[in-house]
Amino acid sequence: MSFVNTLDFRHDSPECLGVLLVNLGTPDTPGVPDVRRYLAEFLWDPRVVEMARLPWWLLLHGMILRTRPARSAHAYQSIWTEDGSPLLAIARRQATALQGLLEARLPGPVRVALAMRYGNPSVPAALAELKAANARRVLVFPLYPQYSASTTASAFDAVTRELTRWRWLPELRFINQYHDEPGYIDALAASIREHWARHGEPERLLFSFHGIPRDYFEQGDPYHCQCQKTARLVAERLGLARERWFLSFQSRLGRQEWLRPYTDETLKEWGAAGVKSVQVLSPGFSADCLETLEEVAIENSHLFQEAGGGSYSYIPCLNDRPDHMTMLADLVVRHSGGWPEVSGPAVDAAGLAERASRARTMGAKD
Repeated sequence: MSFVNTLDFRHDSPECLGVLLVNLGTPDTPGVPDVRRYLAEFLWDPRVVEMARLPWWLLLHGMILRTRPARSAHAYQSIWTEDGSPLLAIARRQATALQGLLEARLPGPVRVALAMRYGNPSVPAALAELKAANARRVLVFPLYPQYSASTTASAFDAVTRELTRWRWLPELRFINQYHDEPGYIDALAASIREHWARHGEPERLLFSFHGIPRDYFEQGDPYHCQCQKTARLVAERLGLARERWFLSFQSRLGRQEWLRPYTDETLKEWGAAGVKSVQVLSPGFSADCLETLEEVAIENSHLFQEAGGGSYSYIPCLNDRPDHMTMLADLVVRHSGGWPEVSGPAVDAAGLAERASRARTMGAKD
């Protein structure tokens, strides 16, 4: 095995705290070829589809990647912006905001790098960025509030797989979830109250989370329980009566049983029952993306209203709201506690020069 070259280390360069933000991903363009490449990478991940590899490869390449990319490309085209993918544009703003907040709070240097689990910027590219910044300590922060093996654990797989190629590993820490973090709950509640101030309170508030196959849950994945807790805590913050808020799961794939109740079926039932107003949010997403902007905000609105329902509105994800970014910064500071960049004074230029001089005395080149 060949290892990544680490000879670019310099003794006169300050070490820094590296923060690797990871989100799910996006195709490079909404064109069919790029969408097909993205879906092939995403759907081949054994954390996403837990099926024997050969049968799944035959199904994926023999059927799914022949039909699904065109439909998905059409959906991406409907939400694409001048800045490109909404998810990537928002994630870049999040990374920039978090960089500024951490620089203001930490005594030592910090570098925030953004990665997409599938597509670009890739996990290896983002880790290389941190390595070039001399990040000897790295906090991996998957932006999934609720833990699932299909999301959070997959990010861990990608990071550790890349690090198997490195000779000199950084110290590593990992944030698994923040589904019940008070700042996260407060930010969600505040976003809902702000939406109510503009649009009024609905007859029903629906928390729609991305689904997972039911057998993942039955095998020990805590995702379902954490979704339930998030929704309950937000409803309590809002003082909502139990009959006014509901939870459902969206975006299922294939014929197997997924977590219920399903969002689309719920909204059609409510429409047929004559529910006058519904507002929907997706707390499992840290940034708006295809699933929220096209499926939840547009497609599900049509399902509800065509079934006979009244008004429908979507409450955006937390994105780069100041309260959201402050909460994320708080988590980074807490989880990196004890590391020099967080707990001690920064190494000054004189100290770095002295370190470099000692190293050269012992034969180092830099």
